[in-house]
Amino acid sequence: MNFLDIIEKKKNGEELSEEEIVYFINKYTGDEIPDYQAAALIMAICINGMTSDEILALTKAMAESGDIIDLSDIADIIVDKHSTGGIGDKITLIISPIIAALGIPVAKLSGRGLGITGGTIDKLESIPYYNVNLSIDEFKQNVRDIKLALMAQTLNLTPADKKIYALRDVIGCVDSIPLIASSIMSKKIASGANRIMLDVTCGKGSFLKTKEQAKSLAKLMTLIGEWSGKETKCIITNMDEPLGYAVGNSLEVIEAVKALKGEMAEDIKDVILNMGVFMIKLAGCGNDITINKKKILEVIEDGSAYEKFKELVVRQGGDVTYIEDLQKFEKAPIIIPLIAETEGYVEELDANIVGRIVLDLGAGRKEKEDIIDTRVGIIFSKKIGDEVSNGDVLAYVHASDAEKAAIALQDLRIAYKIGDRIIKKKNIIEIL
Repeated sequence: MNFLDIIEKKKNGEELSEEEIVYFINKYTGDEIPDYQAAALIMAICINGMTSDEILALTKAMAESGDIIDLSDIADIIVDKHSTGGIGDKITLIISPIIAALGIPVAKLSGRGLGITGGTIDKLESIPYYNVNLSIDEFKQNVRDIKLALMAQTLNLTPADKKIYALRDVIGCVDSIPLIASSIMSKKIASGANRIMLDVTCGKGSFLKTKEQAKSLAKLMTLIGEWSGKETKCIITNMDEPLGYAVGNSLEVIEAVKALKGEMAEDIKDVILNMGVFMIKLAGCGNDITINKKKILEVIEDGSAYEKFKELVVRQGGDVTYIEDLQKFEKAPIIIPLIAETEGYVEELDANIVGRIVLDLGAGRKEKEDIIDTRVGIIFSKKIGDEVSNGDVLAYVHASDAEKAAIALQDLRIAYKIGDRIIKKKNIIEIL
């Protein structure tokens, strides 16, 4: 089989066979196809799309490119959660210990930052010594012992997706619905959970800009879930503005820990409660939405969700003293406020602009080899709907040097639109 023929075929908009897709995945995973040729095929897919049969074949091939974890000896029902990504999305860090604190096993493979969106693994690695590279046996043991494991894709789990994921990030192919669906669902198949909760984001800070695109992806991933025998539920959430008040790796960990202790931004709380009730339902632990919300709030109020997160950090080698004393996280050398020069109400806080600012500050990767600065980012004081007076602090930029901070302040002012209207936000757009 000639790989150039496969590239030409997809470039011309033709459907690839399962055999051709398996050939690509196996050869690329085995380093027999160079990045530049893989990039050509990925770009062709991004431009011309894929049929349902192609997407199912790609997902299956990526899942089977490495080991598939069998968790059936641990529990009959194990849940997983995944987001398509967004600016300030630290929901995994909050919802996973909440659900585990309710006695429901959570087994999750997470990814690194992609494009302007942050990655859960990069955030976890801002906790000193936290080990994201568990063996399969260690992963299973954590699920068995503490009902929670959060780790990266190891060399043996979906290695094809790991390579394609990193390549997509640097060639401008992060917004392809077929590639997003196959990437997410291949990890879900490989990680062993049999109940999947999906958060499909849409808006300015998401790869998917419209509700229609989000629904299309949600339906596609639900189809893949059905095909793989995993019950799947989707919610569509708004990502026009950043989620929560922090954007940046260690800054988001700090916000997540505070949320687990009860100090939770309203938009985060909305997503947590709506997602959590369905994770509890998926696990077969209650169908009453009101009761399920009460259960979530109880494990936050009694401290058990926070203790579960600490337990996770300890089990995966992290220095738990950073969680117990958030002041220990290293701060950026430059922290400077953005001051309002007018009055009114925040009508817009463009998440796309914010994501690009934080990427330029060094919180994400522009090239595969880039090293992330976990200290940098933005802390918001004012978000959509908030009243603003002249001289108020809108946000604080955390930067590694004065030049980057100055550029970030200029761009961040553009991200804000302050006017006369009081905008009512809608975090949950639709539940499918």
